[in-house]
Amino acid sequence: MFKNLMKSLAVMALLTGATAEAFAADYKIRATANSNENDEDYDGLVVFKNYVEAASNGAIEVELFIGTQLCSNGAECLQGVADGSIDIYISTSGGASGIFPYVQVLDLPYLMADDRVAEHVLSGDFTRKMRAMALEDSDGAIRLMTIGNTGGWRNFANTKRRVAEPADMKGLKIRTVVADLPQELVKALGASPTPIPWPELFTSFQTGVVEGSKNGITDIMGMKFPDAGLQYVTLDGHAYMGALWWMNNEAFTGMPEGMRQVVVDGFYALQQATFASPKRKSIQAYEDFVAGGGDLYVPTPDQKAAFKEAAAPVYDWFKDNVDRGDEIFTALTDAVAMAEKDIGAARAADLK
Repeated sequence: MFKNLMKSLAVMALLTGATAEAFAADYKIRATANSNENDEDYDGLVVFKNYVEAASNGAIEVELFIGTQLCSNGAECLQGVADGSIDIYISTSGGASGIFPYVQVLDLPYLMADDRVAEHVLSGDFTRKMRAMALEDSDGAIRLMTIGNTGGWRNFANTKRRVAEPADMKGLKIRTVVADLPQELVKALGASPTPIPWPELFTSFQTGVVEGSKNGITDIMGMKFPDAGLQYVTLDGHAYMGALWWMNNEAFTGMPEGMRQVVVDGFYALQQATFASPKRKSIQAYEDFVAGGGDLYVPTPDQKAAFKEAAAPVYDWFKDNVDRGDEIFTALTDAVAMAEKDIGAARAADLK
């Protein structure tokens, strides 16, 4: 009996191994995000993984690495994408600007009016233009797959006073990243840019090293900045927080056309998920901010126009100082104009 049992187990093991081999994925994709499971990036990757694995009928397997298991910053992660040790990586514009400086065009203030305009722009030829530029500048190694959202819109927030117009920014010490463009914007509005590492920002608010920042509400509440004194938020919406999704180009082009189509459609599903996620999460974040005594101010159209006028010198700075800045600035502003035209026509049709 024992011998028969062992034979049966051996046969089962062989069958199990054969079955596993038969259903093994033809393609494995390693995707990473330097975030956590509460982030829009994670939401997008879960949607991508589910779609791609199902639509490919198991031919593509997507492995998710959330955090810093594979790499810890933009430069390191994009190098991993270039050399093929990482297949997919999501960065902010700041995280990719060291390699592709023109992606900072997404940080230029007051160019896209709202979610509908931004989503229209990022779903069209503007993203394809940036893809072509990145492929050219990386010698065909790094492919921009799509641009989604990570955190909604950047707004000015501070510990001192309500900011209703540019004059109210004067003298405030505003935290920025170590990059020229956000510092130029803060200076144009009359405030003082102060580069501070993200992990040190809470303490910097408490001690007065900085008095303000430019963040989305989910980041503000997620980091508990109101507990450090951040009590004033102005919904000026100066920049859409774009999420750039990069892929190793050889990994993508090495797939047959049918599998590439699955991946492209998967990134479309991912993009839609990241467009939607911040909208939902921000509702509770705004409610919690106000419930905790926070002052939430919405500028009037005239006040927002004044912010845009005050920030206008940053556009010229970008075009003059950033490699290929003029080229990508024209691409973005043309795309915005087309989006506004298309949306206006759609709205008019829907009102009839």
